Amino acid sequence: MKNIIESTEIYQAIKKGIKETGVKLPADVKRALKNAIEVETGPAEKVLRHISLNLETAEKENMPMCQDTGMVVVFVEMGNQVEIKDAFIDDVINNAVKDAYEEAFFRKSVVADPLNGRKNTGTNLPAVIHHEMTKGSDLKISLMLKGFGSENCSRIAMLKPTAGRDEVISTIAEIVTSAGGSPCPPSILGIGIGGTMDYAAKLSKKALLRELDDSHPDPYYAQLESDIYSEVNKLGIGGGGLGGAITTLGVKVEKYATHIAGLPVAVSVNCWADRKAIVEFKGELK
Repeated sequence: MKNIIESTEIYQAIKKGIKETGVKLPADVKRALKNAIEVETGPAEKVLRHISLNLETAEKENMPMCQDTGMVVVFVEMGNQVEIKDAFIDDVINNAVKDAYEEAFFRKSVVADPLNGRKNTGTNLPAVIHHEMTKGSDLKISLMLKGFGSENCSRIAMLKPTAGRDEVISTIAEIVTSAGGSPCPPSILGIGIGGTMDYAAKLSKKALLRELDDSHPDPYYAQLESDIYSEVNKLGIGGGGLGGAITTLGVKVEKYATHIAGLPVAVSVNCWADRKAIVEFKGELK
């Protein structure tokens, strides 16, 4: 039997998730910022304290924490026993995005054509939606409000297969160095390694959805995350790019098999406003 989910349930959950994550950061990001304040001194500490005050005000007044309210990136993981009743899932997602941005008075930041005219859609649509079919009866929808001050600093490096671990780390450090203060550090780094150019980029976005407190299940990559984190924080860019000990709040790596002739490495840079929400439906089979 299939797990039949009402489209209105999905719509309401997504809309609520977007409206909340635009004004309130997840607990893991708040903890990371608090820890950074305790470490920093000088101008970087002042920047972090202003960020903290901004977050408190946004949450209290129910207002966006940043003027760039992002382009919505969505990862849909749908079990083969899931059925959305009387609706197409992409339509449900886009309707929820449109209504959430309208009701929450979030800035609409999406243009219909990237080059020809760049006319604002006025709805913050369409969302960027990635689909993955899974086994079972669960539906998981992960949402990210991706600002473009940081997105413009994201990069892909197509390394030679002989590059190895150290070159991967140094390449990521170079990308962060070239970004400087542009992505509103302290940043969060999603790293995608492997696959093809496009798949590595997708992995890097998916990595940003992970909890900052967790570790990669593979010890090799858990250590790689730790080493990248240490190397990036040695750069001294600090909060607001004013110098300091904390340039990144977290580094998350996702990996995939790749071709013998390549080593794709994608870096998705996010600012401290790591606005993410996860909606899950694990209901009983109907």
